[in-house]
Amino acid sequence: MKRKFVSIILATALVGTLLTGCGGSGSDSTTTQPAEEETEAPAETEAAAETPAEEETAPSEDAAAGSTEGKNLPELTTEPLTINLWDIATEGSVKDIQEGAVKRFMEDYPNITVNQVHQQNDNYKQQLIVAMSSGQAPDMYIHWGGGPMAEYYNSGFVNDITEMFNTYDHPEFIDAAVAQSSYDGKVLAIPFGGLSGCDIFYNKTIFAELGLEVPKTIEELEAICDKLIEAGYVPFSLANGSKWTGSMYYMYLVARHSGNAEFDAAYAQENGGTFTSDAFIYAGEKIQDWVKKGYFPEGVNSLSTDDGQDRALLYDNTCVMMLHGSWQTRSISDDNKEWYDANIGVFRFPEDSEAAAAGVPQNVEIGTAIGNGFSFNCWNADGSVDQAKLDACYVLATQYYNDDTYNQEQLASGTIPSIKGFETTIEDPNTKVVADVFFSASNVQLWYDQYLPASVTEVHKDCMTELFGLQKTPEEIGQAHDTAMQAAIAE
Repeated sequence: MKRKFVSIILATALVGTLLTGCGGSGSDSTTTQPAEEETEAPAETEAAAETPAEEETAPSEDAAAGSTEGKNLPELTTEPLTINLWDIATEGSVKDIQEGAVKRFMEDYPNITVNQVHQQNDNYKQQLIVAMSSGQAPDMYIHWGGGPMAEYYNSGFVNDITEMFNTYDHPEFIDAAVAQSSYDGKVLAIPFGGLSGCDIFYNKTIFAELGLEVPKTIEELEAICDKLIEAGYVPFSLANGSKWTGSMYYMYLVARHSGNAEFDAAYAQENGGTFTSDAFIYAGEKIQDWVKKGYFPEGVNSLSTDDGQDRALLYDNTCVMMLHGSWQTRSISDDNKEWYDANIGVFRFPEDSEAAAAGVPQNVEIGTAIGNGFSFNCWNADGSVDQAKLDACYVLATQYYNDDTYNQEQLASGTIPSIKGFETTIEDPNTKVVADVFFSASNVQLWYDQYLPASVTEVHKDCMTELFGLQKTPEEIGQAHDTAMQAAIAE
């Protein structure tokens, strides 16, 4: 196999608008705890994550088994073997859960050592690319699917596991998760991070005190924001130093205004498709209007979500709402479960009433069907597949990161495994809302920073800084996206 690291640019059509996790879905970060006095007060574009059939409403025995006994799996080597594994599980319960999976595997296979390296989320992709370009890529590493996964494969750093997936046992992943883990008809990853929706977290205690109802439309949301400002609150907590966090607002406003139509056209840059079309200008203008009205905290572009600064603004009652990935149910609960239970509720991003009246679908949601996936980079020096190592990685990913212990711990921490039947076992009311929104969606738009080619992603993230910083107009933001997309396609 030719081991040449190429420029990370993808010019071909990707697996689909439906399907991944944005930066942050795999990590819990250190943050300020809620004040003590507050604890008494908290595939293809048209593919969809379908609700499992009635007969699949419980996890299968194979999906939940905590042992490999009696399963159809590759026989692992008895010789000493070392696997280098990279993830982004740096803090909290997610770190404990993933380290537990590795520990169980090594207890069952004492001849195999797994060197588990935890990377900071925001630096992870850059560190991975550096490792690939210097010949130091890990044997097993996480990603969010989408464009980067396809690029890693095209660059020679992903094993095609289609035959293994079709031969050996694995959990009964939902169709959307398999689609998001595939590219060009090949299975390239094993899901393990769970479903991740994107919804608005809100302080239901403050809502109740002010007599506010959960908004159904963007107009109602804006009215609530105005009332919160009058009451002395900042409506939205946003830490946009990571750039992809601000993108969530942009993506949702585009989706509510045009469904997927305008994004799909702009991505292809064909038949008049452009990032300066009506939906993108609408989204940019709406965000900048909200910035000027004070809907976001001061210094929004200097705040870090990896440091939990957005959550901290909820905890001290500076801010009342936060649009974010559903992993925040775990993060906030980890910080202070009593406060979380008493104060935090969740609602879906409101609808664009004018667009709805014009027939634009309003049930396109933002998120991922896998949260994270594991791809494998197991090769011998001559470029052939290191089958012994690949077999071990496959068993670790399918049978330990997805065993009963792992999945029950995922559920307990507010994450829904991407396995048929688990959505019926949810107890946390906020996680239930996320699941209901996810499974009722017409399709799930993959995060832009994962779906776009990597070169365009960097432009997109920089544009989010400039958008929220009022440094460029929505038209200029769209033009920058078009220029980057055209360059990527031309490669």
